[in-house]
Amino acid sequence: MSELRWHPVLREWVITATHRQERTFLPPRDYCPLCPTRPGGVPTEIPRPDYQIVVFENRFPALQRQPPEPAVAGSPLTPVAPAQGICEVVVYTPDHDSRLALRSVDEIERLIAVWTDRYQELGGYDFVKYVFIFENKGEVIGVTLHHPHGQIYAFPYIPPIVQRELASAADHLASTGRCLFCDILAAERGDGRRLVAENADFVAFVPFYARYPYEVHLFAAAHLGALPDLAPRQRRSLAALLKTVLVTYDNLWGFSLPYMMVLHQRPTDGEPHPEYHFHIEFYPPHRAPDKLKYLAGCESGAGTFINDTLPEETAARLRAARPPAVD
Repeated sequence: MSELRWHPVLREWVITATHRQERTFLPPRDYCPLCPTRPGGVPTEIPRPDYQIVVFENRFPALQRQPPEPAVAGSPLTPVAPAQGICEVVVYTPDHDSRLALRSVDEIERLIAVWTDRYQELGGYDFVKYVFIFENKGEVIGVTLHHPHGQIYAFPYIPPIVQRELASAADHLASTGRCLFCDILAAERGDGRRLVAENADFVAFVPFYARYPYEVHLFAAAHLGALPDLAPRQRRSLAALLKTVLVTYDNLWGFSLPYMMVLHQRPTDGEPHPEYHFHIEFYPPHRAPDKLKYLAGCESGAGTFINDTLPEETAARLRAARPPAVD
C-alpha cells in the first residue's frame, strides 16, 4: 500500500508505504540483488553477467506509476491522494566491494550522464513535478544493501525543503535582482576559510550555516538550474570535483565515511524557475571518528540543528585530507 497523507500542521505530504517493510535487508554478499547474475549463480535484479551502470525501477517503491487507491478516506482537514510517482535504483558498478569514491573520473562522468538522462525522462511525465537524485551510504544512514548504488524519486509534488529553497531564492531575486546561490558562493569564495576544493566550474565548501559537522555543498560556479544545462566541460569538472570530495571524506579519518548525497536542481513542473541554482549537498553523520551526529529532540522536534563544530575548523580538516590529484 502506498498513499499520500496530508500533514495539516506542517502543510506537507507524508508517504505511507507499508510494503516497504518487506524489502531486502543487508543480505549476505553471495545473495546481493545488485550484483550481476553470474552463470550458475543466484538470479539478481540484473540479468546480465556484467555491466557499467544499471538503472531499474525499485521493487519496493514509495511512489508507484499506477498506485493503488488510498486505504482510507481523506477529509477536508486531512486529505489523502494516490502516491503516484516513480522510484528507480541506480547501480554504479558491478563491483560489490567498491564505492563511488573508488570509481574513476571517467566513470563518475558517465554516472552524471545517466543522472541527466533520468532527470530528463522522468521529468517529462506530466505527473512528475520534481526529480530527486540521491545516495544513502553506510549502515548508520540506514542502507539495506551494501552494493554501491543511489536512488531517484520522481515526485508528484515539489518536496518541502526544495519549496523553501525556491521561496528564499525567489524573494532574494525579487529584492536584489541577483541569484541567492550565486551570492552565497561569492561570499564563501571571498571569505575562503570554508572552501574545501574548487575547479573552473564547481566549488565545494562547508557552508557558513552548516547543520552537520562535515557537511559539504558543491555549487556550480555559473548560474545553472539543472544537470541538462551543463556543457561537456562542466560535466567533466563536476565529475572531477565529486571525486575529490568523496576521496577527501574517506581520507579524513581513514575509513569510508558514510553520508547522504542529494542533488538539488530545478523542478520539472513546467515553470522556468530562473531563481534556482544547481547544487549538491553532502550530509555525513559523523562528528568525530567514533561519534555520530544524531537528529534528536531539538533537531527532530523543533527543527533547529545544533552543530557541535565550527565550519571554519571542519573545512580546514577537510582541506588537509584532500588528495593532491584525482583520476
